[in-house]
Amino acid sequence: MNRDSWTETDPPTVGVVGGGAVGVTAAADLAARGADVTLFDRGELASGSSGRAAGVLYDAYAEDVDAALAARAMDRFRTFDRTLPGFSFTACPYVIAVREGDPDADAVPEMVERMREHGREVSVVDPDALGERFPLRTDDLAVAAVAEGAGWCDPASYVGAIGDRARREGVRIETGTPVAFDGPVASRLRVGGSVRSFDAVVLAAGAHTGRLLASGGVRVPIKPYRVQALTSRPPYDGPMTYDATAGAYFRPHPTGLLAGDGTEPVEADPDEYDRTADDWFREDVSAVLAERADYVPEVERSWAGLCTATPDGDPLVGPVGAPSAGVFVAAGWQGHGFMRAPAMGEHVAEGVVASLSAGSDVRAGSRSARSPWVDAFDPNRFDGDEEFEIREGMSVESRGEHGSRKH
Repeated sequence: MNRDSWTETDPPTVGVVGGGAVGVTAAADLAARGADVTLFDRGELASGSSGRAAGVLYDAYAEDVDAALAARAMDRFRTFDRTLPGFSFTACPYVIAVREGDPDADAVPEMVERMREHGREVSVVDPDALGERFPLRTDDLAVAAVAEGAGWCDPASYVGAIGDRARREGVRIETGTPVAFDGPVASRLRVGGSVRSFDAVVLAAGAHTGRLLASGGVRVPIKPYRVQALTSRPPYDGPMTYDATAGAYFRPHPTGLLAGDGTEPVEADPDEYDRTADDWFREDVSAVLAERADYVPEVERSWAGLCTATPDGDPLVGPVGAPSAGVFVAAGWQGHGFMRAPAMGEHVAEGVVASLSAGSDVRAGSRSARSPWVDAFDPNRFDGDEEFEIREGMSVESRGEHGSRKH
């Protein structure tokens, strides 16, 4: 895979599969670093999970790697708000609320302290003080925390704006173009009836990534699962709020309010899953809105999308297959993919460029001290046939259970 050299007239070629937030960011960042990039998507940009994401953005993570990536993602979201036509970021505090009797309540102060060690502007707040500051019911809360440096955006507008940036950087975007992975021994894709070769291939196809890799003989433990959201018409001017005990979140939205989770912890078929929201979800989230914010929703629309789970809750990001193949994967976000997309796309671009660079001792499949990849995200840490249960990606437990991880 490694090139002896490249120039502006002979750049490395990279094929990126997946027109969601991570794929389109990686494509734009690869092109900005001198690569000749073609992006493929079976539908349109943001037609998959990214277009159905909630757009909740925060950097309140306790883990080393997660906190660093989230901080970089938030920096880029704010920069794009000023520099990227068609995209806007709205700053908004993020509240974590845990009800009395919830066993996770005791974990919140330690979790917040670890977030603060990473420089996050997060604090534990007295429930009564929280109720005085925000239009939220707090008399049933055991503990609450507020992350000040959070915000929200429209995910589809992000993908569209980054797609336009990618085109300006010279990326060829081929939508309506299904592709097949040609196997882990070379960076090739089957497009229509032909085989197209690249110096590197990045597979960032979201819920379709597992099947795409399997078609080329690579098995990874990744499961798509349904999550649900709705928008409501009455205005809401409070903070973004995650009721951890109820497992639901809500935030301001241009038409009023957006609320979700509705996680269905069973594996879904990415081609045939039900894209409409369930009655139970609308009823449950309506009850949470009434209890927590004295808000009676008038549902404008509701939908289901897909997230992807792995056995340990960490994504699969880095090289797969033969050491010289030049095949890379980026998937398995456990519901946090969109909010980290600006950082993860950049990380993928930097890793691929380092792996292609002349004189680099970075090789796909190796994990030397100079590797540009995050060890905790190594796709090769699993055998590929692991059995595991899907668990909710947004939870107090998932923010602090893995201990300190190193890059």
